[in-house]
Amino acid sequence: MPPHPTVDRPSNVSDALARGRLGVPSVIFFVLSAAAPLTVVAGVVTTGYAVTGITGMPLAFLAVGAVLALFSVGYVAMARRVENAGAFYAYVARGIGRPAGVGAAWVALIAYNALQVGLYGAIGAAAAPVLGTLFGVEPHWSVVALVAWALVAFLGLLRVDVNGLVLAVLLIAEIVVIVVFDLGQLSHPAGGSTSFAALAPANLLVPGAGALLVLAMTGFVGFESSVVFSEESKDPRRTVPLATYLSVAIIAGLYALSSWSMTVAVGPENISAAAGEQSIELIFNLAAAHLGDTAVTIGQALFMTSVLAAMISFHNTTARYAFALGRERVLPAAFGQTSPRTGAPRMASLAQSLLGLLVIVLYAVNGWDPVVQLFYYAGTGGGFGVLLLIATTSVAVIVYFARSDTAESLWKRAIAPALATVALAAVVAVAVANFATLLGVAPDSPLRWIIPGVYPVAALIGLLWGLVLRANRPDVYARIGRGAESTATSLFGPPVEQPVPVESRR
Repeated sequence: MPPHPTVDRPSNVSDALARGRLGVPSVIFFVLSAAAPLTVVAGVVTTGYAVTGITGMPLAFLAVGAVLALFSVGYVAMARRVENAGAFYAYVARGIGRPAGVGAAWVALIAYNALQVGLYGAIGAAAAPVLGTLFGVEPHWSVVALVAWALVAFLGLLRVDVNGLVLAVLLIAEIVVIVVFDLGQLSHPAGGSTSFAALAPANLLVPGAGALLVLAMTGFVGFESSVVFSEESKDPRRTVPLATYLSVAIIAGLYALSSWSMTVAVGPENISAAAGEQSIELIFNLAAAHLGDTAVTIGQALFMTSVLAAMISFHNTTARYAFALGRERVLPAAFGQTSPRTGAPRMASLAQSLLGLLVIVLYAVNGWDPVVQLFYYAGTGGGFGVLLLIATTSVAVIVYFARSDTAESLWKRAIAPALATVALAAVVAVAVANFATLLGVAPDSPLRWIIPGVYPVAALIGLLWGLVLRANRPDVYARIGRGAESTATSLFGPPVEQPVPVESRR
């Protein structure tokens, strides 16, 4: 009998990821790196203050954190039963149905690819002040993007724990500098006294708060990726729930502290105007005034590495979605191949890298704006796609547990997911209504409908493809959403039907 696969030697089956390589800290590093804390504090927070003029940003982060914590109750409860790198795709397939799962997969591929490639547009702008200060040169954004692309592509083919180690170093430094900046702002309050006005509920319950909540939600994108790494975790039943809850708590607390400290340093009455005038530079200008130029240089360097860390994290997430679909033959089987040496999803990673290269070259050759037309549009569109997936998955969790015999409490299987679904549906509605504002375009701009409209079209195409597979490829259809079980199905035939859960018979 051949030896069982171990941590040091991944399975020689081409569609098996390397198991047992990630503990709770490593998964948290992937999750928080995708959230890109310094990028959010410098960009999303200032954008929120400038665009809405509302000072309740800290409470918006806490409110969104509470909603996502509610969502996570059912999400991680289902994760203990559905272990699949396809995450949203698998959950929707096992809950609502396989055709809907394929539709969710198409949405996920577009959303995560948009988030990942969009960051190549930001890296040049993030690197410019650092390279200018240190070396006196500011290369074309595409040169910096290509260097970052090469590093991300290389890391994507290595062991997942190597990527986790790189992210650990970058993320810890990033969080430390955010906290130092926050302390600098709190120790130098405007007018000589610390204002708590931004923490007053009345400053959030005002017209336009919906757009602020949507912006706050974009700061959490990536928290859901803990489940993507469940197959590679040392103890998925413990790792995924802990990583998910801790990530939501850390993100909400850090963003609330940073957005509040900014109002303390500038003054609540001045924060909107200051954010509108200085944008991303606001946090660095405050650091220069309170901490000195050296702190600013360090902060700008870590702002650049924050974008790089998010690239690495989203690359790994996107590659694993494509891998999950290839393993189950929803995409060509080549996408489901892993490296025998590293256990990385080799073909899926290479495909994602190729897409990134094509986008960089296309934008560079045509002279398109990499920040607005790539980073901002793709990032906003990708974030909206993830929001749609979270809301849909919340429904899938309810349906899954309603159809299954389970020992989970009523709170976990129904009440918390239902409350989360209502809240998420409201956020989706507000996002659609305010999409022109989120993009920064005129209300009559075609982009305000084209970008969000991509997702229902993709979901419909995926749904139809799922129905085609059901009619013409029942063997492939049976594998949808099964994860590692699908390998056993292809090698040894379909498994013996189990009475629980009921959804497995659909």
